[in-house]
Amino acid sequence: MKIRYVLLIILIIALAILLVPVENMQKIFTSKVISEENSKYESEILDNYTYTKAICNSTNFCQDYEIICNGKNILKSTPITGAFIQHDETWIDPREKNSNTNLCG
Repeated sequence: MKIRYVLLIILIIALAILLVPVENMQKIFTSKVISEENSKYESEILDNYTYTKAICNSTNFCQDYEIICNGKNILKSTPITGAFIQHDETWIDPREKNSNTNLCG
């Protein structure tokens, strides 16, 4: 009877020793796959950014936009609700003239 208990304890210890490395190996392999995927798309992720900008037309009506870029390409440009102003006709935009032509470059 005592031999059965001793064998059972040895079996439990052996299984615990065998299962711990398998659990650790699974974590190692999983993190390796995740980091490979991240590095694969890292440059694309770093090129994506968002900012806001006021864009004015010829009648000095200026509307703020949320602009989403990927590198030098515009992915999306959305007007921000309630973020606009109508300047008088004598107002001169103090920003550079080329500031509205290439929004992501």
